[in-house]
Amino acid sequence: MKVIISGATGMVGQGVLRECLTADDVEQVAVVGRTKLTQVHPKIHQVICPDLMHADQELERLQGFDACFFCLGVSSSGMSEERYRQVTYDLTLGLATVLAKNNPGMTFVYVSGAGTDSSEQGKSMWARVKGATENALQKLSVAGVYLFRPGVIQPFV
Repeated sequence: MKVIISGATGMVGQGVLRECLTADDVEQVAVVGRTKLTQVHPKIHQVICPDLMHADQELERLQGFDACFFCLGVSSSGMSEERYRQVTYDLTLGLATVLAKNNPGMTFVYVSGAGTDSSEQGKSMWARVKGATENALQKLSVAGVYLFRPGVIQPFV
């Protein structure tokens, strides 16, 4: 199996990366990010995209992948709705759309959050934006879309 991970330097992404590297059935892990990982492993193929909002050219090369674990995310604290939407909705859908076009048989896994508002009508800005993102992802032309809504993530030390 060949997998793509975005957000591999974050807490969730690090855990996903660790599991993929130890899984016997995962032969290649394409890590998409703005900066190079310090970790070296024979399964890792790094795709450096300094500007993830304009990464189509780099992402076009990712073909024949079975799954994408989208673990990239930011806190909405202190952000305007417009900026949070750019990072959470626009960036996610931009990457997902390119990857889906080139990997129609892939499974897309999105790490969202408990309290996400699928109606997109609630009072909480972050929950509306996450809900809109989830709703749009479910329309991708891929083998499957899985949405995870963790309530609390305890770092493993």
